[in-house]
Amino acid sequence: MVRFCVGASVGGSKPSGSGAKPAKKGKGKSGPTIPCSVVKMDPPPAAGSSLWQGHKPGDGAIYTRVCPQQIGGSAVGGAAGGLPQTFWAANPPAAVDPAQLAQEAVDKMTLLGPDIAINPKPGGRGLVGMPVWMAADQSQNTWGPNSASASAGGLTATATAKVTQVVWDMGDGTKVTCQGPGTPYKKSYGLKTSPDCGHVYTQPSTDEPGGKYPVNATATWSIEWQVAGGGEESGQLTELRTSNVAVTIVESQAVNS
Repeated sequence: MVRFCVGASVGGSKPSGSGAKPAKKGKGKSGPTIPCSVVKMDPPPAAGSSLWQGHKPGDGAIYTRVCPQQIGGSAVGGAAGGLPQTFWAANPPAAVDPAQLAQEAVDKMTLLGPDIAINPKPGGRGLVGMPVWMAADQSQNTWGPNSASASAGGLTATATAKVTQVVWDMGDGTKVTCQGPGTPYKKSYGLKTSPDCGHVYTQPSTDEPGGKYPVNATATWSIEWQVAGGGEESGQLTELRTSNVAVTIVESQAVNS
């Protein structure tokens, strides 16, 4: 039996910025360094076994990769739930953690917070009781899809990310979850309510710091990854990015005075 081991660390990575203000970068669960192992099957399976994937005994070998479940979090590497995966390889594979390799691919992307398009616009003034329209302009780095690859030990991980929702913290205690980018406001819409991503303030922002409501928009980047070479593996990751602006909301009589 031949065994190869590696330490896989799953956790934070470099921060990035976006939107009106620098974005905050967030991740899902993280945990301590965990060893993964690749074991050569000894004795090998019988000739004709499906594990040989059409190859003959002596032509390469059959290996099993095992990545234990992450302590205090979700499983990393290997098949779903940290189960071992058996595969054929022509040469002894490096004990690369597929999930860590996928994270390296994600770190190559520039995933930013929402490119905020809000009405009333920052610098302008909105009215209590009037519709606020929230939207996120779409680009590769602020909405997706965005993709990148990373290679190591004969494996190549390809990750594709796209935003699946934006949670708007409106600064007045209200959070609005929008499943799409929202509809940018146009003057021709008048006093209509946004069809998919809007809010109405019931109090002016007078008592807020600077006389403005801080608005934070947090995008959920949903990421799917696949690893090729030495067995096909796949999984999902989630990254969070936040952008922020500030809006002024006043009573209608304050505008007319």
